[in-house]
Order: sequence, then C-alpha cells, then structure tokens
Amino acid sequence: MENITILFALTAGLLSFFSPCVFPLIPAYVAHLTDGNVSSGKVNVSQKVLLTRSISFILGFSVVFVLLGASASFVGQLFLDNKKLIQMIGGLLIIIFGIQMLGIFKIKFLMMEKRFSFKENSKATTLRSFILGVAFGSGWTPCVGLALSSILLLASSSETVFSGMGLLWVYSLGLGIPFLMISFIVTYSLNVVKKVNKILPKLSKVNGWILIVMGVLLFTGQMQKISAYFSSFTWTSF
Repeated sequence: MENITILFALTAGLLSFFSPCVFPLIPAYVAHLTDGNVSSGKVNVSQKVLLTRSISFILGFSVVFVLLGASASFVGQLFLDNKKLIQMIGGLLIIIFGIQMLGIFKIKFLMMEKRFSFKENSKATTLRSFILGVAFGSGWTPCVGLALSSILLLASSSETVFSGMGLLWVYSLGLGIPFLMISFIVTYSLNVVKKVNKILPKLSKVNGWILIVMGVLLFTGQMQKISAYFSSFTWTSF
C-alpha cells in the first residue's frame, strides 16, 4: 500500500467515526452491546464485558469492510488495461462525494440509508455484538457511506486485491480505535460526547474537503507521484 493512500484511509475512518451519523449514538451502541444502562451521567457496565463486546463489534464491521475492499479491488483488476480511466472516474465520483458532504450538492440517492434495529428482548452476547458489527458495516448511513465509498473507489484502483483489502482494514482501524476509546470514556462520563457533538458539523466539512483533495489527486494522477515521493523520502531517511 502507498503511504498517501494509507493516510487517506485512516483519516476517512476517523472522520467517519466523528460524524453526525455515528458519534452521538455511541452511548446507545455501548448500552445495547453490553446490556448496560445510562444513569448518573454515564453508561454503567463491566469494563471486561465492554472490552470483549466492543472488540467483537469492531471485528464485525471490519470483516464487512475488508470483504468490500477485496470485491472492489477484484473488479478493478478485471479492468486493469483501463486503469487510468478507472482512476479518473473514481476521482470524479470522490469529488462529488466531497461536495455532497460540504452541503453544496443535495443528491437524494446519495443520502439514502439503511438502518438496523435492535431487539430489546434479545440478550447481549459476544456473538451478537459481532453480528451487530456486521449489520453496522452493511447498513451504511449517508455520511459514513460517502467516506467509505471513496475508500472503496480508491481500493478499486489499487495494484493488488490485497492492497485494496489493506486499505479497508486501515479504514476500519480509523473507525474502530476511537470507538473503543470513547466506549470506555462514556462509562465514566457522557460530558465528552456532549462537547464533541458541538463541533461535529465542522468535522463534517473537514471530511468533505479531504475527499475533494483525494478525488483531485486521483483524477489528475498525482496520487502515485506523491506516494512515490514520500516512499523515497522514507527510505532515504534511514
């Protein structure tokens, strides 16, 4: 994988987590995953249970994302002779996604979403947490879907299927690591969620501009040149 694409994938995962579709719901996710309850300004649950259920949930959506990355890369390999054209089309789409995220465009079909519901009478288990992770990965919300779709387009132009899978694994880490950290924080206090909620619109704008930059680099063919530059810099530094 190239350095610049890894950075974009990790950043996209982080900003997907800090999106209006995901971050405000973290206390609810944690409570459902662990059968915990929200009281006294925090989520009350066993730390051990929280760790195992959260990791299981993260693995669930990571598996879905990585498989999607493999599929996108495989399709890209089939059209290897037209790689430049695929990169230009992918770059253009990513630019459109970024503009949509900035709120300049209001394309309805890009705002379509799938939701999954929890059965209140079902007991939380590690296996159910994994299944919920799979459901989360499959039921994209609009703001997560735009960033994720952009990384999938990037994966489709990768050199190998494994490179594409690696990009989605990095994206999953960007989404999963802060989820794990915030999950533990909300067991002490929900104040951090309230404070971050106030700056979420600004983070969404940042995400939009990042997608636009990534799309321009991919469309113009500069992505590989920048990656080659950083790669040579890395090697000559040691």
